[in-house]
Amino acid sequence: MGGKAIYGLPRAVRLHRQADFARVRQEGRTWADRLLVLGAAPNGLPYSRFGFVVGRRIGKAVRRNRAKRLLREAVRLHRPRIRPGWDLVWIARAEVAGAGFAEVMGSVEALLRQAGLLEDGTQARQGLREGEGASLQRDGRSGG
Repeated sequence: MGGKAIYGLPRAVRLHRQADFARVRQEGRTWADRLLVLGAAPNGLPYSRFGFVVGRRIGKAVRRNRAKRLLREAVRLHRPRIRPGWDLVWIARAEVAGAGFAEVMGSVEALLRQAGLLEDGTQARQGLREGEGASLQRDGRSGG
């Protein structure tokens, strides 16, 4: 089953370099709730980029990977409404390990609103096509 996935965040919009994460931490602002911490700093580009941090306090690899998948999917679905020109670092808190997709989605949207990074429009959940993100919504677990 090779080939490229049609969903997901393109490599060009993901943060990979430690220097980018450090710059957001040093120069940016943060917002937090019980599931996530959002760090944001302007990047001078015509698009926003995203980085994800899921530490060992979340649990073993299976739980960390699930948390990353939920978080990446929630951010991907909000991406069309996120203002361009920002580097955003999402840090998962321990409580995210027991959260379902709807909770993560709500947390992402709330933090983006607090940060003033959402452009006006309808809520992202209303913009979902039928079945999109469904494998993550089923009984709070990913996979099928």
